[in-house]
Amino acid sequence: MKTWIGAALAATIAATGAANAQDTRIALGATNAQSSHYAYFAALANLINEKTDGIQASVVETGATVDNLKRMERGQLDAGLVTTTTLYHANEGQYGFEGEPIDSKLLFAYSLAPQLVIVRRDSGIESLADLDGIEFGPGQRGSSTEATSEIVLGALGIEPDFVRGSNSELANQIKDDRIPGFIKSAVGTKFDPLTTDIATLSPLRVLPIPEDRLATIQEQVPELSIVDMPADEQQDRAEPYKTWAFMIAVSAAPELDEETAYRIVKAVIEDDGADGTGIQAAAFRPLEGVDIAQLTLDNASTALHPGAVRAFQEAGYTVPDRLMPQDG
Repeated sequence: MKTWIGAALAATIAATGAANAQDTRIALGATNAQSSHYAYFAALANLINEKTDGIQASVVETGATVDNLKRMERGQLDAGLVTTTTLYHANEGQYGFEGEPIDSKLLFAYSLAPQLVIVRRDSGIESLADLDGIEFGPGQRGSSTEATSEIVLGALGIEPDFVRGSNSELANQIKDDRIPGFIKSAVGTKFDPLTTDIATLSPLRVLPIPEDRLATIQEQVPELSIVDMPADEQQDRAEPYKTWAFMIAVSAAPELDEETAYRIVKAVIEDDGADGTGIQAAAFRPLEGVDIAQLTLDNASTALHPGAVRAFQEAGYTVPDRLMPQDG
């Protein structure tokens, strides 16, 4: 009897192991582990693991958008955090992707990311023009913030002496007063946790886009949005102001199959409760009450993955022609 039970148990374990071995394992490229977006990707991996049978996701700390796109092209990641602007540049072979386009298709977008030009208040810097020739962090090395910052400041004729590094490295240099500031994505309209930590040691100031320079950005970098930001005491802005922004999104590696993409996006949509509940909203509060599907369809500027199109259409959404994949 004991022999029979032992054999049955061994067979069950073997069958379970075989099933697990057949799981599709995917690696999600995120960003710096200190970022609130890394927490979102950890939640996304948990959602995939809980709600999609046969898919096991893990999160990889990376240098964010540009790094993720290059790793996806090399087959080191299956999906990753991107911004809609840099994904556009990658698809079109522009800027840092000139001559080397990357065919990464969009899965979904989940957050608007206003870009904050942040300096120490004691630096004496009062405007974007004051950054010309000054050591300054354009954003985390390899990130879309870095790439976009260079494009925007270049369009405005402003040439800082850029200091490269991770967000934590740049933050430490600001705290030590070795550089006056950097550019960092907001969470909603507020400082993210890393920037808030800097502000506890040294008061900070956000530099707005001057009204007379808005048209220049809109003409030369049309893939960006110009957004209105509210007055904020912590940001040293007594009046509403304007800055540039892009969407934070998740795109797929060129080889990600349609079925896997479909199941990921389906899980994301079904978790996105109108009452603000769900695994994603619990980890990333700006998602409370946000319709991720509609947010994506309203703001995306590149083609969706065929699996994402299928998921959106099955959920009752109309996918605009501009977002339909050419080969789908």
